[in-house]
Amino acid sequence: MTAASKKQVWRFFKFAVLSVFLVLTMFPFLWMLLTSLKGSQGEIYAFPVRYLPDPVSFVNYAAMLWKGNFARYLCNSFFTSSVAAACAVFISILASYVISRFRFRFKNVLLLFFLVTQMIPMFIMLAPLYQMLGKMRMLNNLYGLAMLYTNMMIPFSVVTLCGFFDGVPKSLEEAAWIDGCGYLQALFQVIVPVIMPGIAATFIFAFINSWNELFMSVMFIDVDKFKTIPVGLNALILKYDIKWGEMAAGTIMSLIPTMCLFTFAQKYMIEGLTAGSVKG
Repeated sequence: MTAASKKQVWRFFKFAVLSVFLVLTMFPFLWMLLTSLKGSQGEIYAFPVRYLPDPVSFVNYAAMLWKGNFARYLCNSFFTSSVAAACAVFISILASYVISRFRFRFKNVLLLFFLVTQMIPMFIMLAPLYQMLGKMRMLNNLYGLAMLYTNMMIPFSVVTLCGFFDGVPKSLEEAAWIDGCGYLQALFQVIVPVIMPGIAATFIFAFINSWNELFMSVMFIDVDKFKTIPVGLNALILKYDIKWGEMAAGTIMSLIPTMCLFTFAQKYMIEGLTAGSVKG
């Protein structure tokens, strides 16, 4: 076998492996999409399995949008996730800058503490958090939920951004200081534009995790008008039945904001990578 033939075989093998991986990855999404287009529970539970909807029906989407409160759930999720992600990223930028640029005692211990907090099971903190929010009168409150999400996202965001700050030469700050900038001016006018890809990635992480969070939102929100998307979809699991069609339709619609965010952030990441901070 010639070198060219070996190269073609290897290329075909990689293509086949990636194709199988793509099918396995996309199959749950395609199955959910097809389920959302089936018009009745009988069609969903049919045996033998009917893979394609016949006929295609949008009754599940109509039920979620007009008969249910999906639009309100969507707004609630967008509000809590956006506020939590923005606050977590802003606080993490300040904390990461201090940890990366200044020397102080127990610096490594502090970073280790941030990592350890990610290993604590959420249910252990449930009782004290519930009491705290109750005393603050923030149960069934979107601001209280956003505050909890912010606290959840800060530790990992700090550790993530520290790596990006460490990769920025300190000479950029020194040049800004010579020009008369203070610490905050140097941070937000010089360093932040350089690490914008890292900030965008951290924001996406915080937003998606807040968007998908179910456990705390179920425990602290029981009023319908304050429910987020995961809580609203969870309510479709009834005592003797599960509304699979409506749940699939709601899940598909809940993916649209996150897909738009990824589309926007991808462009923003490229701009951050190609933008320079020093005039040549």
